Amino acid sequence: MESHEADLRAEIQDDAKVQAIQDDYRQVEFDAPTRGLLDYAVKLTLGPKQMRASDVEALREVGFADQDILEAVQLIGYFNYINRVLDGLGTEPEPNMRYRLAD
Repeated sequence: MESHEADLRAEIQDDAKVQAIQDDYRQVEFDAPTRGLLDYAVKLTLGPKQMRASDVEALREVGFADQDILEAVQLIGYFNYINRVLDGLGTEPEPNMRYRLAD
């Protein structure tokens, strides 16, 4: 999350909400498509063997087209891959990738 925090802040423009998302996104109010995609991403990341066709159907039910779902899966998979590579090499985020509130 640290390396994309600036993007999240630019999109949300609410420091308290950004912090709440980082702490536990499940406690933040989102529209149904956003909530569905976040839940899907977490499940695919933490429990890929638990993924079922019903998970894809749930995304369709909140408005995602098959092309949207394919792109989401590819992005989620890519980020999981690159994070594993960096974690496996013991790489830390560059200092400028960490957001710091002005003192």
